[in-house]
Amino acid sequence: MPRILAIDYGLKRCGVAVTDPEKIIATGLCTQETHKLMDFLKSYIAQEPVERILIGLPKNLDGTDTDVTERIRHYAGRLRRTFPGIPVQNVDEQYTSKMAFRAMVEMGMKKKDRRNKATVDEIAAALILQEYLGIN
Repeated sequence: MPRILAIDYGLKRCGVAVTDPEKIIATGLCTQETHKLMDFLKSYIAQEPVERILIGLPKNLDGTDTDVTERIRHYAGRLRRTFPGIPVQNVDEQYTSKMAFRAMVEMGMKKKDRRNKATVDEIAAALILQEYLGIN
């Protein structure tokens, strides 16, 4: 059964999360440097069936675009061209990084581990996916 994949896109690195095949559980998969993300996705999708790609789209509090929103839209277009058989959907990602950090605190992660931005990105991608699936 195909999975759903979510991306928390960043200028330096991107968090990636996937569902289980039954689409019940959202799990952080990894963090990739942004310039290596497309190669990673090509390899992953060649090995695992993916039915949808979600990419977090940040907005300001007033609903306007942030300084990276247009860049993410451009990348989403590139994903659509590269994987024409897989729908690519922009989803609201407001507060996911803050929620990821809070989740790390609640899980009891040590302060040193919480400073790892890659972990925050991976958890943020999982939160994007959980929100899409309606898991709270």
